[in-house]
Amino acid sequence: MLQRIVLILLLSMLVTAYGQYERPGSTDAQFLKIETSPRAAAMGGAYISVVEGAEAAYYNPAALAWIPRMDLAFTHTEWFADIRHDYVAGAYTVNDLVGTFAVSITALYTDEMFVTTPLQPDGTGESFYAGNYRIGLAYSRFLTDRVSIGGSINTIHLSLYSDFTASAVTADIAVLYRTDYRGFRFGMKIANFGSEIKFVNESYPPPTNFTFGMSMNALQLPNQQLLVSVNAIKPNDGVPIGLLGMEWALKELLFLRGGYNLNHEIAKFTFGGGIQVPVVGSQARFDYSYSDYSLLGGAHRVGIGLSF
Repeated sequence: MLQRIVLILLLSMLVTAYGQYERPGSTDAQFLKIETSPRAAAMGGAYISVVEGAEAAYYNPAALAWIPRMDLAFTHTEWFADIRHDYVAGAYTVNDLVGTFAVSITALYTDEMFVTTPLQPDGTGESFYAGNYRIGLAYSRFLTDRVSIGGSINTIHLSLYSDFTASAVTADIAVLYRTDYRGFRFGMKIANFGSEIKFVNESYPPPTNFTFGMSMNALQLPNQQLLVSVNAIKPNDGVPIGLLGMEWALKELLFLRGGYNLNHEIAKFTFGGGIQVPVVGSQARFDYSYSDYSLLGGAHRVGIGLSF
């Protein structure tokens, strides 16, 4: 019965997502499209079936159920025009019966800016910060020993200056299927499905999208493996986008990654790497990525994580 309900929800939201017109610039809260994980960014965003740990609270809440106990993740991104983007998340698994809970915070914010006017071009003495924020609570549990489901409720807050603010509530729902055959996985998700965001007299929907993807170890040797992942995304404000990513792992210690975006006007190739080492009863991971955005330049991301 539960599986049928989940399928109905996913299909109904898929119809809604695909029913939107291709209208660039017709959605708000664009910061929700920015990658929050160096590993994901390095693999071109082809991450919905690959994600593990607390990062799943953003990419695929259904993957949270596979966390053995507890996981923490933090990412910092140097965005364009000296804008910064941070992501922090923590997840805890109670048990297989109860499931896994996670909390995440995403923030896009500027440096201090000073108020100027035509009569006071050197400044009025006032200053302000602009920022976009997302706080999410996610939950996941197993449906079978190979299938998990997850979802999240998120509050969005946008602040430009003084009383120019807006808020919204969104939800994500996702499923993940994992097998033992060469690590094959399949995942899908409806993201940012929720209320409109109103600034002054204008209202815009959030960037809702439907994503599905699969991944598999194309190469499996005793001390190394090559993971290949593909994703397809249909946003409600643009054309479908294809994502391709690869990750080469040596002894589950050293990782090299690369990716490419298909049918995307700005984002193109990506690359990065990471290491994973044991630290006092836990596993620590350090990741880096670089994303090329054509004429806009590039974005650097660094991230750390701990699994207990």
